[in-house]
Amino acid sequence: MTPSDHAAREARTGVAYGLAAYLMWGFFPIYFKALAGVAPLEVLSHRIAWSVATLALILTVARRWEGVRTALSRPRTLATLCATTLLIAVNWLVFIYAVGAGKVLQSSLGYFINPLVSALFGVVFLGERLSPKQRASFLLAAAGVLLLTASHGEFPWIALSLAVSFGLYGLLRKQTAVDSLAGLTVETLLLFPLAMGYLGWLAHGGRSAFVSGPTHLTVLLACAGVLTSVPLIWFAAAARRLRLATVGLMQYVVPTLHFLLAVFAYGEPFTGTHLASFALIWSGLFLYTWDAARLILAAGRTP
Repeated sequence: MTPSDHAAREARTGVAYGLAAYLMWGFFPIYFKALAGVAPLEVLSHRIAWSVATLALILTVARRWEGVRTALSRPRTLATLCATTLLIAVNWLVFIYAVGAGKVLQSSLGYFINPLVSALFGVVFLGERLSPKQRASFLLAAAGVLLLTASHGEFPWIALSLAVSFGLYGLLRKQTAVDSLAGLTVETLLLFPLAMGYLGWLAHGGRSAFVSGPTHLTVLLACAGVLTSVPLIWFAAAARRLRLATVGLMQYVVPTLHFLLAVFAYGEPFTGTHLASFALIWSGLFLYTWDAARLILAAGRTP
């Protein structure tokens, strides 16, 4: 096999892994909608607890506990992971609440603007520079959010909470020398005592949906660890094989599926104002993505 054939095969494999991860994340609202009768904090606690069990099994089979031990032994890395733990917990909790409260449309908005928020954090915290077209994209997105707020009289806190928490999470994880699997393991381990304490308190008071509730809820809650861990592993496999620009473009699969589910499957209101707001945000996102891709291609042609 020639090097070009090998590269092509690796790219196809990367695309397959990436699509699998993003499709699973994209259909997450269906899973969490089925758990709408369970309190968001209980769902979050089960997601943490079962993720620890799943990740421990994966790390044991793959013999990759060394990365976890290294992260726990470095005070600066551990301090950063404590911060990312809080951010990912907030992100997960807000998303679970949004789905249960029938706010999937707003959660999709959050993941649409997330790349722009991440880029903004790059400017503020890392001194990165934006081109004029990229600055214009921020103005378009901001206009869309302001229009939605002004017309409905409701601040889109779910969308902004998801975008900001995940943007900060990505910023901190980017500066932490720990791979995604070990990092997520440490984060869930840090949350594990709180999650188990809360689940124990619920069980003691007879308020737990697990086991004592309908069988399908018990099964769904037990699947939370696999659904959290598997797409992350697939995403890591894709990221190793694909260019960053390709991975960046594929990420829009997730909010697009959330948007389609919200409007066509769950019948959430989508008014003319929603359309105008999303159009502004989509325009800003397209302008930013197109200009970023152009700059990446131009850099690739530079000796």
